[in-house]
Amino acid sequence: MNLDDLGWRILDGGACAWFDVPPHSAGAALALVDRIAGLTDEHGLPDVNWRTDGMRVRVPGSVIRTPYEQAVQIAAAAKDLGLTPDPAALQTVGLAIDAVDPVAASTFWQAVLDYEPVWPNDLTDPLHRDPAISFEHLDEPRPLRNRIHVDVSREPNAVEAVKAALGRDAYGPYGLTMADGEGNELDLVPGDELSPEPATADWRIQFGAMTFYPTTSPEQASRLTAVVAGLSQNAGVPLLVDLRADGVTIDSGKDQWETDRGGADPRFVALAARIQTAARELDLTPDPSRLRFVQLGFDAVDVPAVRAFWTTLLGYRHDPRPFVTDIYDPRRINPVLFFQQMDASDVERRQQPNRIRLVLGVPSDQIQSRIDAALSAGGQILGEQRLEHYTLADPEGNEVDLILPPWQPQQA
Repeated sequence: MNLDDLGWRILDGGACAWFDVPPHSAGAALALVDRIAGLTDEHGLPDVNWRTDGMRVRVPGSVIRTPYEQAVQIAAAAKDLGLTPDPAALQTVGLAIDAVDPVAASTFWQAVLDYEPVWPNDLTDPLHRDPAISFEHLDEPRPLRNRIHVDVSREPNAVEAVKAALGRDAYGPYGLTMADGEGNELDLVPGDELSPEPATADWRIQFGAMTFYPTTSPEQASRLTAVVAGLSQNAGVPLLVDLRADGVTIDSGKDQWETDRGGADPRFVALAARIQTAARELDLTPDPSRLRFVQLGFDAVDVPAVRAFWTTLLGYRHDPRPFVTDIYDPRRINPVLFFQQMDASDVERRQQPNRIRLVLGVPSDQIQSRIDAALSAGGQILGEQRLEHYTLADPEGNEVDLILPPWQPQQA
């Protein structure tokens, strides 16, 4: 039997599985978190993204270190608890940036995002929450602005440190825009406090309301998760809880801390205060420097058509709020996308290929269905097809690389 038969897929640099959690089965999900914490080996706690309707588990691996034994044990524990894997729920969304000088571009983005470098010039989020970025060599400059851009939110102190390290100020109508040496832009948005009250001092607003607590053991992370899940359920306010080897991130998801009319939801503020109290009782201290939010924006002439393409390809949902163009991952694991109106008369910019494109990683058994979805939504396949790599484009030429994982599962 191999990992595929157990519901695992090789993705995102490891073995990944999504386990559905049916209604009224939160206890089984928390029991699985506890079992996973007890199964850690010398490599530490796997990445666990806990949601009210399921959880994603990622056991890191490589061509040198394969994660089969730990993955098999987790699959057996999930089966004992009645939790079913759903491989169709697995995907990763990242970025690729084309640059004449990839090293210089990588250096800029590393400073802005506080990512870790991986060979040769690529970058990854140390917490594996935000999209990874790869850099590829570009033969000739493309001087016009991209139609894809990035929003990043970090702590105010971190934002000022980035500006000082790069020796430049932000520009643009809101004073938030920065760009690497080749014009690839991002908006660097300083976060804010959830409220002025000491009871929620651990929390920050970075599009979502979030906090990060460093932990010293898998058992401590599991205990915090159980407490947060119970408080969240009692309050009727869903939360995103992401366990990592060195800490736990608790997150509302983008804008989910607000009321429909804007401003902090009193129910969420009260829940945040209770979580802070519980964390302090576990002797945990927050580290806001680890917090970050990343979303991706598209400039488009036909916003509905472009939005429909990405919704279909990624299996995302529309934000139901009027006048909001966001689409989001229903499991809130991959980045939010939003869309802005572009002037149809800006022909040269529309015709220039972007220097930024998306990278969609999916299991091998999803490749054809994703291609079919893209074509049905007005997309096209660009260039020569390779077994491990397809480049697709939306109706206005914004590109996405559809890739297979670099290594495949063996016998478990």
